Amino acid sequence: MLQQPAFGRRLRKLRMARGLSQSALAGDGMSTGYLSRLESGARRPTDRAVTYLADRLGLQPADFEEPPSGSLAHALTLASSTGSEDAVGELAGALAAEGHEAPVLRWQALWLLARSKRLQGDHEGERALLEELVRLGDEVGLPELRVRGLTRLARCLRSLGGITPALDAAVAAHHLARDNALGVEDRAAALLALVSVQTEAGRLPEARAHADELTALVAGRTDVLWAEAMWTAAAVRVRQGDHSGAHEYLQQALERFSSTEDLVLWLRLRLAAGRLHLQRVPARPDAAHTCITAAESALTFVGTPALRQELTALKADLAFSTGCYDDARTLLGELAHDAPRMTYRDRVRLDILRHRLRILSGDDSGAAGLRALAEQAQADANIDLAAEIWRILAEALSQIQRPSTASGVPRARLEDTPLSVSTPQTEEPA
Repeated sequence: MLQQPAFGRRLRKLRMARGLSQSALAGDGMSTGYLSRLESGARRPTDRAVTYLADRLGLQPADFEEPPSGSLAHALTLASSTGSEDAVGELAGALAAEGHEAPVLRWQALWLLARSKRLQGDHEGERALLEELVRLGDEVGLPELRVRGLTRLARCLRSLGGITPALDAAVAAHHLARDNALGVEDRAAALLALVSVQTEAGRLPEARAHADELTALVAGRTDVLWAEAMWTAAAVRVRQGDHSGAHEYLQQALERFSSTEDLVLWLRLRLAAGRLHLQRVPARPDAAHTCITAAESALTFVGTPALRQELTALKADLAFSTGCYDDARTLLGELAHDAPRMTYRDRVRLDILRHRLRILSGDDSGAAGLRALAEQAQADANIDLAAEIWRILAEALSQIQRPSTASGVPRARLEDTPLSVSTPQTEEPA
């Protein structure tokens, strides 16, 4: 039974959410005065009036009932405080049912839902939510919300390999943050996204300049933002061939960033350090193994399919770099059993490894596969990745012409490992 004044409040909220005036909603079948009295709670609605208004609004009569406990505000509170899968699921349902709620409230719900998708490695699902988030940010007009939405979208698009649209979003976020003199968190988050995408696009001088600006901006901190800045600065230096400089930045993050701040980021910093140890010349597999062991211990507490896949991929890289090719194949086989929850670059890294193993076994399809990957990366404007694949292909082809080891199988050099230190994919402050 619909009761007043709850019905009137609900009716007015639904009408305003659709941008309708009272006269537009009333139409020819109801007087504006009667509608006004319904909204104020002065008149009890008849079944006929409820049916008419529901039809005009494109709803069912039951939609005029206030949700007993499933309102968007209620679901948002639960999801924010617990973060459980059930709470996130209820939030998604409430957002679908309560699409008329205030844009700011819907923005916050979309932010949390996108974060959940990201943590699970569902970047396609995250992108759909973030595109709506950006639209809502423009509707609200608050520069902080616009910057945060664009920043997160840029990083998501980068994860999917969409470098050109990612760069557009990152540049827009950076300009908005700068022009509106936003706080350090928003400006730094925008720079993080911009540096990451510029690096992938092969714009290394620009990325280096912005990375230096970023590290200066967060100097003196030891929080999540600072750790991500150190990681990002390290990634740029790796792409420039400055491995000692990269190690210095990453080592600062490893030593000063506490696991109590963010255990997921703490874990991923160790995975990044493990990759860096494998790429150094000479490679340091023992140090990489130490990083893997530390990451495995953290997975007990924050293990997600995406993180487990990232760790398994690093183990495969370590096996390859030490000549344990059968172990590398086994680990790649484990990854093939599950749906990939990795970024575009990480998935390409696995494909590179598979093709290199084929080349070592005498399979001509390996070289063709590497060529196809490089050409696709170029087509996607991922210039840095394309250059890396072409280099790896040249080295792999030269290896098969060298003298074999005692076992009759050409042994890969440690420094030829197809690795790179990825820039972080963890979340920025909401």
